[in-house]
Amino acid sequence: GFVGGEGFAVDGSLIKADANRQSGIEGSTWTVPEKANRAVKEYVAALDDAAFGSATTVTPKFVSPADPAARWTAANGGLAFFAYTANYMIDLDHAIIVDVEATTAIRQGEVTAAKRMIERTREMFDLYPERLAADSGYGSAEMLGWLVHEQGIEPHIPVFDKSGRTDGTFSRKDFTWDQQDDAYRCPAGKVLKTSGTIVNDNQLMYRASKRDCEVCELKAKCCPKEPARKVPRSIHEGARDMARDIAKTEAYVTSRRQRKKVEMLFAHLKRILKLDRLRLRGPNGARDEFHLAATAQNLRKLAKLIPVTAPEPA
Repeated sequence: GFVGGEGFAVDGSLIKADANRQSGIEGSTWTVPEKANRAVKEYVAALDDAAFGSATTVTPKFVSPADPAARWTAANGGLAFFAYTANYMIDLDHAIIVDVEATTAIRQGEVTAAKRMIERTREMFDLYPERLAADSGYGSAEMLGWLVHEQGIEPHIPVFDKSGRTDGTFSRKDFTWDQQDDAYRCPAGKVLKTSGTIVNDNQLMYRASKRDCEVCELKAKCCPKEPARKVPRSIHEGARDMARDIAKTEAYVTSRRQRKKVEMLFAHLKRILKLDRLRLRGPNGARDEFHLAATAQNLRKLAKLIPVTAPEPA
C-alpha cells in the first residue's frame, strides 16, 4: 500500500567485485579454463544475456580469471577496478525499492535492466508508472521511444543528444521541422526531404537539393565541405521531442528533485550497510547480494513508514 504507480526512478551504481585488480589479464588473451570455477561457469551461461555478455561486443581491456563477468571500469573517475552494477527502481513518493537487477558495469546493461524492471514490476505487482525519472544515460532515442510508444510512460529524462555542432556551422536545431509535410526547412527557407530509407538502424536522412545549396549565400555556414546539406532524424524523434517538452515543466523539476532519493539509497548501501565490495562472485553472487541489501533497506524504510500504535493501558 506504500508504493503508488504514479512515478518511478531508475539508476545504477558501481559496486566493486571480489576480484583483485592486480590479477587481471588482457581480455583478448583469456580463455575459459577446462576446470572452471562457479563464477566462470555463470559467466559462460550469461554470454547471451543482454545485461551481461551480449550487452556489448567490445572485448574488455582486462578480465579477472576469478570472475570474468565483472567489468573493468574507471567510470568513477579514479583508478579502474572490476565491478558490477546494482540497478534500483524506486517509487518517487517513499523511495521504496520496487525492483533490483544486477548487470555488467556498462550503460547498455543498465538500460536493459531498466526495461526489465519496468516489465517485471508490472507483471508481478501490477504497478504501472505514469512517469519515469532518470539521468541522461537513459535518454537515448531508443529508450525514449520504448517508454513513450511501447509503454505509454512519460520520460522525465534529459535527452541524450549529440547533434550540436562546434565548428560554427548550423546544427539540426537551426532547421525547422514540418510535421505535416514530413520535411525540414533550412535557415534559408529551402525544403529537405527524405526517401524514407532507414540508415544506421534508426535514422531517416533528410537531404536538400544540390541546386538549392550551390547558390545559397548561407552555404559556408551550412555545408561548406559538402555539395548539399543533409540532416539525420531518429525514427524516435517524436519521443525525444516529448521528453524535451516535459523538461520545460514544473513536474519535471519535481521529478529531478525526487530522483535524488535513489542516489541516497546507493550512498546508504555503501556507507551504512558497507556494501562497497561484493563478497560473492559471478552474476548470481552479485544478484543475491544486491537483493539481500535492497531487502534490508526496504525493511528499514518500511519500519519508519508503518505507524506504531501506542500500547493501551491495562
